[in-house]
Amino acid sequence: MRKGSNFIVIALLIVVAFFGGFYFGMRGFVVELKKNPPNITILNKEPSDQTIDFANFWLVWDALNRNHVDRPLDSKKLLYGAISGMVNAVGDEYTSFFNPEQNVIAKSSLNGVYEGIGAELGFKDKQLIIVSPLEGSPAQAVGVLPGDKILEIEGESTLGISLPDAVSKIRGKAGTVSTLLLQRSDKEPVEFKITRGKIVSESVTWKDLGDGVGYLRLARFGDNTTSQWSESVAQMKTEMPNLRGVVVDVRGNPGGYLEAAIYIASEFLRAGQMVMYQEHADGTRTDFRVTRLGQLVNVPVVVVLDNGSASASEIVAAALKDSDNAKLIGVTSFGKGTIQSSEEFKDGSSLHVTIAKWLTPNKVWIHKVGLTPDVVVERAEEDLGEGVDPQLDTAKQVLLGDL
Repeated sequence: MRKGSNFIVIALLIVVAFFGGFYFGMRGFVVELKKNPPNITILNKEPSDQTIDFANFWLVWDALNRNHVDRPLDSKKLLYGAISGMVNAVGDEYTSFFNPEQNVIAKSSLNGVYEGIGAELGFKDKQLIIVSPLEGSPAQAVGVLPGDKILEIEGESTLGISLPDAVSKIRGKAGTVSTLLLQRSDKEPVEFKITRGKIVSESVTWKDLGDGVGYLRLARFGDNTTSQWSESVAQMKTEMPNLRGVVVDVRGNPGGYLEAAIYIASEFLRAGQMVMYQEHADGTRTDFRVTRLGQLVNVPVVVVLDNGSASASEIVAAALKDSDNAKLIGVTSFGKGTIQSSEEFKDGSSLHVTIAKWLTPNKVWIHKVGLTPDVVVERAEEDLGEGVDPQLDTAKQVLLGDL
């Protein structure tokens, strides 16, 4: 997770800085914690229309440390808990604080190597859900599907849980078991016992579908995605000199770095074309246009998506649809239309803050709505186990003009 980078992923951070001690900032005030009980210095850094009294915070802090039966308490744990509570109070499931341990887990997901059940988590209407199980993962092997609601983790309710806490509870060493109570649609909840494994996931893979149709699978938008994408495209063009069209598959892709999304969309679009707009709190907009000369500018493309396609995946799909007349195949996407900025601190913790909305080139905000495919094709649960893929078959037919 790179300092100052922009994130589109299913959960993100807040502004707190650590300089040789703790500094806790909120709405124009800086509070310096030097000892316990603390001396407090409040500096009014800028005009504010709020009066904030931190007295209760320090009274509670002092009372816990003075009276709790398990004292001495872990001060760092209390601090991280206080920060997390402040961030959660914002009421935005995509604004999140990760303590150092949680931050390591979050970064490992983007790198594509970690131990766990192999599923991306997110929220839908404030309910913790499976955004998508990864291909070949333990979660997929036991039948977990995109959209499954996570009601309990290890027997404990997920009501009010934060994304970092949920990820921490589900992650664990390979060979251990994670127990989840899942609900699919309005059916009765079912308990899943999932043996964790080592998850190794490539960002980009490709194959020849025959008849001059190439296939590019995008699993996420992580640290190595742009380099793997360029290598795959170059190899595909070399091995398929008569390339007639390309299928881009973003099913189950939960998103990642905004920069990677712009890079990949630019592969197919011409110089100056719009990829997306970023809309700020004051209503102003920033244009994001093609950043480079792509290798597939004149190659027809279709995009396959599902309800696990979120964030950066939706940016790419919308850009190709609006700016390149690409067809979307599959089912309605997840619907995440916000952008998070990330900041990593000296102690290894990090903050993700929602800083803007993103709009399609046609200036549509798809948040909690998703992208509607041009050709709706369901993929039945039984198809997954049998290797049948009507969505991919349809995408190829559309490219070849058979539909």
